[in-house]
Amino acid sequence: MKQTETKKWDLSRIYAVGQGVLVGLMAGVVVSCFRLLISRGLLFVQWFFGQSHQHPSLLVVWLVLSVILALITGRWLKQVPDIKGSGIPQVEGQLMGELDYHWWPVLWRKFVGGVLAIGSGLFLGREGPSIQLGATVGQGFAATQKITGNDRRVLIASGASAGLSAAFNAPIASSLFILEEVYHNFSTMVWITALASAIAADLVSTVFFGLTPVLHITYVHALPLPQYGWLLLLGLILGLLGRVYQLVVLRVGDWYHRLKWLPDAYNSLIAFILLIPIGLWMPQILGGGNSLIVSIGGRAPAVLVLLIVLILRFVYSMMAYGTGLPGGIFLPILTLGAVIGALFGQILVAAHLLAAAEVPIFVIAAMAGYFAGISKAPFTAILLITEMVGTLQHLMPLALVSLIAYLTVDVLGGAPVYAAMLDKQLRQSRTGQVAPVTQLEFPVFEGALIEGKQVREVNWPIGTLLTEIKRGERVLVPNGDTIIKLGDTLLLNVPNDQLSKIRQKMSELDGAD
Repeated sequence: MKQTETKKWDLSRIYAVGQGVLVGLMAGVVVSCFRLLISRGLLFVQWFFGQSHQHPSLLVVWLVLSVILALITGRWLKQVPDIKGSGIPQVEGQLMGELDYHWWPVLWRKFVGGVLAIGSGLFLGREGPSIQLGATVGQGFAATQKITGNDRRVLIASGASAGLSAAFNAPIASSLFILEEVYHNFSTMVWITALASAIAADLVSTVFFGLTPVLHITYVHALPLPQYGWLLLLGLILGLLGRVYQLVVLRVGDWYHRLKWLPDAYNSLIAFILLIPIGLWMPQILGGGNSLIVSIGGRAPAVLVLLIVLILRFVYSMMAYGTGLPGGIFLPILTLGAVIGALFGQILVAAHLLAAAEVPIFVIAAMAGYFAGISKAPFTAILLITEMVGTLQHLMPLALVSLIAYLTVDVLGGAPVYAAMLDKQLRQSRTGQVAPVTQLEFPVFEGALIEGKQVREVNWPIGTLLTEIKRGERVLVPNGDTIIKLGDTLLLNVPNDQLSKIRQKMSELDGAD
């Protein structure tokens, strides 16, 4: 008698994608509203400073508003420190299990605080806060559904991906950024959920803002091969300047701390007041820099103007970020890269070494290179700029400049800037509670010390319990004789109070960088 074998349907991934879509839709609405309010606020501030030329008394109004904004945001920073800065280090800390926070107080304060800070014209980006807003939406969804452990972290990661996607209309690059720079996890369940969430958020953002790419720069001339040598030099310059950026941005908060006459939470008063000369002189460069990039890509100004803009953007963006206001460095980094690329190109044009029509290529490539060096996420940089600009014609220059900039920063000892920020934050103090982590995932990379070994042969950290091994489409329940193979994903149960030690030990064992 024949026995029929019934196949059990595995719907876990479809269920995960469904959850990712729901989180993406919610995060897309939140971040799109955030982005819309910021753009409206920036237009108002530019109009306000324009009117101040005719009515100088309006500057008194700005001073009063500066005090009010500083008091409001300062109070929130003291109440909920986790809204500080871009928010990407906090999300990374959550996904690593190093810290945690209550989602609702962070969500609404980050939203309103970000609108007030970024919409006021300060040189801060919306993308970091958008990532934290999306991640917090994912955390809130997990809380309402009573989802915990690894599944909760997947939802937080997918929300972060959705937040960046809604901010930049770049779903593929957003997913890769979360995997490459924030979560450091390329397991199938993570990436399909993050991608589904990013696509859903991008659709919502498209309804709000249309189909035009965020940084749509049009050019008709491809860069001739004999000119590629200049890309090597540009990549080197971007790497050097990127390392300078890393050093300054990690120290500017400490410099503010030395101002004993002003509490740290209210340092934003300085940034709001010092914005006045920029607003009166060059209101078109206020904000994160989105419109400035498009303007430079369309027609680059003269060398002297670009040099002044570069210095102003660098100094004032550091001043703004160092205050701890809810705002990021993502878009300001791209803006600085665009200015550097335009400056480099215009110098070559002035020396009759480059055609003026080819300058936009250097603008686009420099954005990717500068971000790749500072964040040390070259694949994200290449895809991100490709999606934001909306064309594949520049792919080779992007890749070349990004690689050279990345290697330059690496040789100079630079670490990924968001990881360095998280490390500094954890060293100073833990602003949240220890995360209730019960499981950790570790992929087995090429060259891992545990590859090819039996489970019994591995010197596992004390307190670690290997519960599952994901191998392709299969889930294995390991025993002492099970051989660990390249590409496996290990699921570990770990005690909360030993989380940092176990993570470090496992990073050494599985070959993670």
